[in-house]
Amino acid sequence: MAILVTGGAGYIGSHSVLALLERGDEVIVIDNLSNSSQESLVRVAELTGKNPTLYVANVLDKNILRTIFSKHSITDVIHFAGLKSVGESIKKPLEYYENNVTGTIVLLSEMLNAGVNSLIFSSSATVYGNPEKVPLSEDCQTGGTTNPYGTSKLMVEQILRDFSLAQPEFRITCLRYFNPVGAHQSGRIGEDPNGIPNNLVPYISQVAIGKLKCLSVYGNDYPTPDGTGVRDYIHVLDLASGHLAALDHQNEGASFKAINLGTGVGYSVIDLIEAFEKTSQTKINYKIVERRAGDIAECWSDSSLAKQTLGWQATRTIDEMMRDTWNWQKNNPNGYSS
Repeated sequence: MAILVTGGAGYIGSHSVLALLERGDEVIVIDNLSNSSQESLVRVAELTGKNPTLYVANVLDKNILRTIFSKHSITDVIHFAGLKSVGESIKKPLEYYENNVTGTIVLLSEMLNAGVNSLIFSSSATVYGNPEKVPLSEDCQTGGTTNPYGTSKLMVEQILRDFSLAQPEFRITCLRYFNPVGAHQSGRIGEDPNGIPNNLVPYISQVAIGKLKCLSVYGNDYPTPDGTGVRDYIHVLDLASGHLAALDHQNEGASFKAINLGTGVGYSVIDLIEAFEKTSQTKINYKIVERRAGDIAECWSDSSLAKQTLGWQATRTIDEMMRDTWNWQKNNPNGYSS
């Protein structure tokens, strides 16, 4: 009985692999290491005393998937593998649709061939597009996505919904993340973006460590308490526990489920900067610049369905998120290549 984790060497994937190994699951990982490092799994093994089995390959490779399913007694798949940069997706839409959409179709086909019928999909709050209300609940309309990354997640959700109707024995859960941040409390695994970070918190931490000079805060004239954008940030370890809870409740309820994973609390850009400065005892150099096109004032989750159906809720605070981010950054100034 094993869990296949696609993209398991990545940021959220490696923390989830660690959580699975800690509770005694056998874990098989497939990852092409295009936006991740094998070192993350080396450190996961150090922390847990257990080694996941790693296949360095792409989920688009049906032959490798067939080999994995034939060699291991896999019962469930957690599907993280995919490209994830909003900006890059606008420049390279075909790559995003091939990796994120076609990759999922290939994976589903091989799961069907192998008789493996439990899938947890790494989705995103981007599927809601411009939020019709806050907090966002699962009954809010989806669509109106503003970039190929978000559209690819929306497309995959629709494919999975259609597939579950055609294959009612399948159990599929789409977990819609809000904004993952933080790192393992050991400081041994964390977020290691390629090049200049696309996300706010790793950018803040790289300014703090001196790798980047200044953070640009896009707009301070939104209708929010301090004028900066408000978002729902969730600790990566809370996200990892959400995947375990989803696995444990796969056989309950509908064959297709979409569930938010967030804290239900909105924090502004200034809130994050101040929390980081407090925990790191470091001044963050930032400047206010023009708003970015397409940015919205506020977005946070109603995650009550996760509590109701999975018995899960986020427990870690913004101070813990910033503390663990800083602990990872200061101990690994150059990420896994430190």
